[in-house]
Amino acid sequence: MSHALVIGAGPAGLMAAGELARAGHRVTLAEAMPSPARKLLMAGKSGLNLTRDEPPDTFLRAFDPLTPALEAALRAFGPAEVQDWARGLGQAVFTGSTGRVFPVAMKASPLLRAWLADLAALGVMPERRWRWTGWDGGAALFDTPDGPQRITATATVLALGGASWPKLGSTGAWATYLPGLVAPFRPANTGLAVDWSAHMVRHFGQPVKGVALAAGGRTSRGEIVISARGIEGGGIYPLSPALRDGAALAIDLFPDLAPEALAARIARLPARASAANRLRRLGLTPAQAALVMEFARPLPDDLAPLLKALPVGHAGLRPLAEAISTAGGLRAEALDGFMLRDRPGVFAAGEMLDWEAPTGGYLLTASLATGRAAGRQAAAWLAGHGGNAAFASGDICG
Repeated sequence: MSHALVIGAGPAGLMAAGELARAGHRVTLAEAMPSPARKLLMAGKSGLNLTRDEPPDTFLRAFDPLTPALEAALRAFGPAEVQDWARGLGQAVFTGSTGRVFPVAMKASPLLRAWLADLAALGVMPERRWRWTGWDGGAALFDTPDGPQRITATATVLALGGASWPKLGSTGAWATYLPGLVAPFRPANTGLAVDWSAHMVRHFGQPVKGVALAAGGRTSRGEIVISARGIEGGGIYPLSPALRDGAALAIDLFPDLAPEALAARIARLPARASAANRLRRLGLTPAQAALVMEFARPLPDDLAPLLKALPVGHAGLRPLAEAISTAGGLRAEALDGFMLRDRPGVFAAGEMLDWEAPTGGYLLTASLATGRAAGRQAAAWLAGHGGNAAFASGDICG
C-alpha cells in the first residue's frame, strides 16, 4: 500500500483524498485550520450553490483560461456529475430559476458531515492545524500542535486554495515554496471600490435590481448592492477581469427598453418636473435615482443615453483579501495534467491553479473536478501506469 499525502482539506483536497483512498492507498490529509472546508461552510451560509444546470459547452465558456487539463476534468465531472455526487451523499438538490443548483437543505454543513463520514469510512481523517512549511528534499514539512512533522509520501496532492478570504485559510503563502511557478494573485469576483459623496449614506445596503452592467466589452445582468465600500453583488462579479484591467463601468438602468422607447417615455414627462421627479416618474427606485444623481449631475437634456449607459466613477476592485476568489496561481505550463513538471509525484488542484470563473456554481464545480482529476492522476502514477499518458487518454478524468 503506497502512502499519499494531501495538503489542504477544502473541496479539492477532500475529493483528491477520496480518490486516492478508493484506489487502495493510505492517505494523510493535512489541514492548516482547526476544521476542514471552512470556505465551503462560509459559502453555504447563504445557500450553497453547488453547480449550474447548463449544457457542458455553455458551462465551459465561463472559465478563463480553459486549459486542456481543466476542460478534461470538467467534462468528466461537470454539473450533472456534481448533482449525482451530492445525492450519493444523501443530499437532495434542486435547480433555481436562474439555473443555479442548491442542496435542498440550503446549507453546506449536512453535505460536509456526510462527506467527512464517507472519507472516514475509507480511513481518511484530517490532521488539523497542520501547516505546511515547505520541503526538505522529498519530505513535506509541517508545523503541528505536537511540534514539527516530516512526511515523506510516494505521491502528494497540493490543494491549498488561492489567496482570497485568508481568515478562512486561503492565504496564498504556499507560493513561496513553488518559486517561479506562480502567476501573481489578483482579486476576482469582488466588489468595486467607490468613494461616495455624503448623500449616498442613506442608500447603503440597498439593492439595485433589474439593471445591466458593462465593462471592457463584457456585460452582466444581476443584482448589485450599494455598500459603504462601493458596489457589491452578483451583477458586478462577472466583470471583475475587465474592471481589474482598468475598464470603465456603465449601468443600463432600462436594459429591456430600447433607447428610442425610453426617449419617447421621457418626452411625455412634464416639462417643468424637477430632476428627482423625472427619475421617479420613469420608475427608478430611490437607490437607482441616487446613482444617477451621484454620477451624472447636472442631468443633461438628452436623458435617454445617460440612463442606458450611466458612467460609474470608481477606484478599482476591492482588495484581494475581500475577494470571493482569485485569478493567478500555479501556471498551466508548470504542469503535466495536474502533476508538477519539476516535481514528479506532486500534483495540484483547485483554486491554487491559474484559472478563474464567475460565481454561480462554477468555482465549486471546478474545485471538485480538479481535485478528483488530480487524485486520479496521482493514483495512476502510484500504480506505475504513467500519470501523464493516462491523463491524456482520459482514463484519469473519466
